[in-house]
Amino acid sequence: MSNETVVRRRVWDLPTRVFHWALAFSFFGAYLLAESERVRHLHVMFGYTVLALTLFRLLWGFIGTRYARFNSFAFGPRAVFGHLRGLVRREVPEHVGHTPAGSWAIWLMLLLAPITAFTGWFNFNEIGGEGMEEVHEIVANVWLLMVLIHVAGVIVSTVVERQNLARSMITGYKALAGVSENVRNAAVVGVLMLTGIVGFWAATMLSGGALVLPAGTDSTHAAHASHAKRLSLHEHSVDD
Repeated sequence: MSNETVVRRRVWDLPTRVFHWALAFSFFGAYLLAESERVRHLHVMFGYTVLALTLFRLLWGFIGTRYARFNSFAFGPRAVFGHLRGLVRREVPEHVGHTPAGSWAIWLMLLLAPITAFTGWFNFNEIGGEGMEEVHEIVANVWLLMVLIHVAGVIVSTVVERQNLARSMITGYKALAGVSENVRNAAVVGVLMLTGIVGFWAATMLSGGALVLPAGTDSTHAAHASHAKRLSLHEHSVDD
């Protein structure tokens, strides 16, 4: 690819970028606060955000811009293994949108995100007992592992392909030879998304968790109730 033919083109629209970084922040926020009873409402808030973002991405995968649509990164095993082999050999063709290997990380995320959110909701509402809590933790840990692998893959791809993938997901632009036009930015949708997310977070924090916790409870009461439940379970196990 000669330098004369390389042009910066917008590949990622604003909604896709907002989704990406809001999901990353929400996942890590929920994961880091998972064991804190005092700010349980923030963990729940991030969980609801993950679910809402996933639902949006499923819709945007059909009606979004060219490289945000599912049909632009529907790669099979042969393409994925070919891409991985190319990374090892440092011979990777230009990929405008998602790479084959990176696309599988997206499919896994779209599978793990709703499972994590729903098992978290069941666990928070004491449905399913300790088994549901264990499932929720396992799925969250699998998601964390996938994220770490994804980050490692982004770093390797950035070095081999000489394309700063993380920066492109911030700016929306890539330096490409095979693209003649920018995708539409869908700025209105992106701004509405960002406004809704920030507004939901602000309302949750200002209400002290009343927006996401069951009626008649707050984060402190929820913490005391959870602690009392654990003590009761411990006492029963001792008596047995």
